[in-house]
Amino acid sequence: MATMKDHPGARAPVLVTMGDAVPGREIEQVIGIARGSVVRARFFGRDFIAGLRNLVGGEVHEYTQLMAEAREQALGRLVAHAEQLGADAVVTFRFSTSAVMEGSAEILAYGTAVKFK
Repeated sequence: MATMKDHPGARAPVLVTMGDAVPGREIEQVIGIARGSVVRARFFGRDFIAGLRNLVGGEVHEYTQLMAEAREQALGRLVAHAEQLGADAVVTFRFSTSAVMEGSAEILAYGTAVKFK
């Protein structure tokens, strides 16, 4: 199994946590805000099926899947931004959602980029 020691110059993956600290690690420097966002829109095919589900009630799986994919994409962009900033971790991580226009929403992933000692 390859390790970080096997690849000089390779960076460890950025750690992302909702906590304000990482057990066993001491924060040396706060770099700033790391963020990643995505705007996703509904589309006719998904809306048609969701409309049918709405008639009988219950979870609209098509929209649940759409939002889950959007969160993963926003999180990936957050990690990429943290890497660009040279961060070892992102603490106080959060998601935020807002409507951009009818039928579309922005998912924002954000947190504080930090370096460890």
